[in-house]
Amino acid sequence: MGDPRVALIVAPHPDDEVIGAAGLVSLLSLRGTRVRVAIVSDGSASHGASRQWPRERLVAQRRRESRRALLRLGVDARSVTFLGFPDGHLSGCTAHCRRALNRLIARLSDLDLIVGPVADDAHPDHRAVAAALAACRFAARRLGYRVWPHNQHRRGSDRSVRMAGGWFAKRSLLGLYRTQLGGIRDDPAGFTIAPHELAAFAHPIEQFGELCS
Repeated sequence: MGDPRVALIVAPHPDDEVIGAAGLVSLLSLRGTRVRVAIVSDGSASHGASRQWPRERLVAQRRRESRRALLRLGVDARSVTFLGFPDGHLSGCTAHCRRALNRLIARLSDLDLIVGPVADDAHPDHRAVAAALAACRFAARRLGYRVWPHNQHRRGSDRSVRMAGGWFAKRSLLGLYRTQLGGIRDDPAGFTIAPHELAAFAHPIEQFGELCS
C-alpha cells in the first residue's frame, strides 16, 4: 500500500468505514499516515419507524458509534467529518456530494490517497458516492472497496490488507455499531445486519481495487 502522508477514507454510511477499510486504517495509522474519514450520509434511514429512536437521536448515536470504532483504529474525533446527506437518497444529490467532497479534499494538504466505495457496489448510496468521488478533482492514488455483496471479490489489480488481530478484532469493532445489530427493538422493519452478513463483514482480509485518477 505504500506510505501515504495523508489518506482520506470515504464511507457512504456510518459503519462502512470499518466494514470496508478497518484493516487499512489501522495499518496506515501504525505507519504514521494521517488518516481522515468522511462519512457521507446521516444514517437516519436504518430505523425510520422507531419512536424511541427519532431521527436526531439515531443520527447522533450512529456518529458516536463511528467515532468510538475509529478511535480504536487510531483516528480521533477531530479527524472525522460527517457530511450529513440524507441516508437512502444519495443518488439524488450526487452533485452536492461531489462539491462537499471537493471542498474537503481541497482543505487536506499533502493528501495523496483516497479510499472509497467501488462503482458497481450493489447499494445505490454506495454507487452514488463512487460517482461523486470519480468526479472530484484529485490526481493521486485512489482505491476502492466493496461492501455489497461483500463476498464478491475482484480480480486483476487488487490489493489486500489483513486486519491486525484477525477476525476477532474486526468483529469487536463491528460490535460497537449496536444500532445496526438489533439494538433498536421498536421497528420490526428496521435494518439489522444478519448473522451471515456480520460474519462476512468481519472477514480479516480486505480487498481494494485500483481506481483511475
